[in-house]
Amino acid sequence: MYIELPEKRYYGIGEVAKAFDVNTSLIRFWEKEFDIIQPKKNAKGNRKFTPKDIQNLQLIYHLVKERGFTLEGA
Repeated sequence: MYIELPEKRYYGIGEVAKAFDVNTSLIRFWEKEFDIIQPKKNAKGNRKFTPKDIQNLQLIYHLVKERGFTLEGA
């Protein structure tokens, strides 16, 4: 799956979830389950994902959603 996002330094959780066509709650869940996802948080606590986070989410999405891996397997 190829994710279409404009080139930026940071992405909000809403636009990340929309790009992957999943709920924001799933993105937050993956953040808890996978230590590799470490979005920055601003003063309000809003998550800001870097392009590296997006790459890692893309890998997780591929393994879990497309290949059918368990979370432990991914």
